[in-house]
Amino acid sequence: MFDTQITRMFGVKYPVICGAMMWLCKPKMCAAVSNAGGIGNLTAGNYETADEFRAAIRETRRLTDKPFFVAITLLPSVRITPEHHKMYVKVCAEEKVAGIEFSGTPLDKVAGMEAVEMLKKAGVKMFHKVGALRHALHAEKIGFDGIYAAGIEEGGHPLNDDVTSMVLTPKIAASVKIPVVTVGGIADGRTMAAALALGAEGVMMASRFIATKECEVHDNIKQELIRRQEFDTVIYGKSIGLQGRGLKSKVIEEVLAIEARNGGFEELIPLLSGQKVKQAWETGDVDYAPLMVGQSIGLINDIPTCAELLERMAAQAKEITARTAKLCGN
Repeated sequence: MFDTQITRMFGVKYPVICGAMMWLCKPKMCAAVSNAGGIGNLTAGNYETADEFRAAIRETRRLTDKPFFVAITLLPSVRITPEHHKMYVKVCAEEKVAGIEFSGTPLDKVAGMEAVEMLKKAGVKMFHKVGALRHALHAEKIGFDGIYAAGIEEGGHPLNDDVTSMVLTPKIAASVKIPVVTVGGIADGRTMAAALALGAEGVMMASRFIATKECEVHDNIKQELIRRQEFDTVIYGKSIGLQGRGLKSKVIEEVLAIEARNGGFEELIPLLSGQKVKQAWETGDVDYAPLMVGQSIGLINDIPTCAELLERMAAQAKEITARTAKLCGN
């Protein structure tokens, strides 16, 4: 049904990629998305050592023979050091993973062009998640294979240029020769069809995959995503240069209150701790830690399997595309 640069590049059925999710994108979840016809995600930050990370890649390969991405976030972190970043890249090259989703600082500025060349030599496809055209052009210039055009709607860490997916996707797609993947606001076949119409070759979504049967997160979280609406997320972290979008909650209210009175990094970081987030996913306490989800939660209404979700998205996208063609007189 789909014939895009993404489906051809990776030999997959659907041009749908799972995005990075700390503590959630582990081998079981990654394999479930890939086995369903999309491209799963193994988030490198879940692993502290090279041995642990390599074992996770191999465990994922035991669960699926389909391609999957590794996500490496190149941002300041209390737990993940620059040495971790270099280790993740080295292991990915040695294991010859299908592709890497980079976000944050450009790879060449973190690990040098030798890291880019090492991955290219290993046949690893490199995609950089950006929120502005200038960053997409840099990624193309240094040899990346694709761009994630991430709109302000996304969960996680949207770029502080604050541009929507509706504007960012066509802007970047018209300006680079490498394939563009739309990120932010994607949760169903309608939004996927819209992204493809805007010039994308695929879509990436993360929040929607939380509310699937295979995602190993407390059911309270899944039910909360169904209950919440598109206006139930908020931007925080601007004051410390680490903008994030998360689910409105008591802890986010506390974070915003500290920022409003010009509280510093030292006061904020205990509330933003990754270990707190891990505990919240496990206990189902949505008020305990910032849960980084996007505005697409307004389109989440059920908890299907990954296969059911992707099949439904594909059918809906086909229906929407046919309807659009009819409206255009074709």
